[in-house]
Amino acid sequence: MNDYRIPQPFHAGELRAQQLAGGGPPGAPIRSQMPDQHRQFFALLPFVCVALADGEGWPLATLLHGEPGFASSPEPGQLRIAALPDAADPAHACLHAGADVGLLGIDLGTRRRNRENGVVAQVDGGGLLVDVHQSFGNCPRYIHVRRLERVQRQAGPSEAFGAQLPSDAARLVAACETMFVATSSGATGEGAARGLDISHRGGEAGFLRLQGHVLHVPDYAGNRYFNTLGNLLLEPRAALVMIDFDSGDILQLQGMAEVDWHGDASPDPAAERWWKFSIERGWLRRGAFPLREAWPQA
Repeated sequence: MNDYRIPQPFHAGELRAQQLAGGGPPGAPIRSQMPDQHRQFFALLPFVCVALADGEGWPLATLLHGEPGFASSPEPGQLRIAALPDAADPAHACLHAGADVGLLGIDLGTRRRNRENGVVAQVDGGGLLVDVHQSFGNCPRYIHVRRLERVQRQAGPSEAFGAQLPSDAARLVAACETMFVATSSGATGEGAARGLDISHRGGEAGFLRLQGHVLHVPDYAGNRYFNTLGNLLLEPRAALVMIDFDSGDILQLQGMAEVDWHGDASPDPAAERWWKFSIERGWLRRGAFPLREAWPQA
């Protein structure tokens, strides 16, 4: 069985982040193709997290969803997703053949997650096909356990805004326990972001602290790959996406990130460091997520 491990999977920003944090991982099973367990895992999922880039190279984070099986791997080097961003999603205009893409599959019920990064090979009316360049797993820490069920929702109005969050968006941030962050390893050419990635951040409600238009995000101990923070050393533009699992509202933000590597005066003793996310713009799409938390029957 071929392993397809990448000899040096980390770019200069990730290596620098590992150095600043006091060391990297003892090993890095990052592969150039999807192992069978990743291929089987994505086929079980009802949603997938996606990182794309807009026309100016800003990362965008979004969510694609469908019945389990909507994500499938026809061969180890490819992942097919039978879904597209809807017209109200700012990522709708960013999806095209040749675009870099970051993907995260996550099962909130089991806390399992796998990442796939690559390039969009094809887009058609039924979805997209991705050529996978990197495939790797992540540790399950800080994932808030949820069992999700599909629900019929009537999508409500979408709201675009600037740096100041509307009250509904601020309440979503305050209650957030699960967030996803999209980053890029740097721009080349005409503003095109390269090497996109999307990862999970989680904690108890209130782990994200909003002060004005600046969001303070704790960075807890993890696998020490530092994909996100390494990207931010090279390209500070980033994007976030959060979900209100009760209402189905989706909040998407773009902003500039800056890492505090020393974690000085940290209000969260569990955090090893912090990063600040200065909001530039955002979108609140009401009732856009068709899954909710399934509560046990009494």
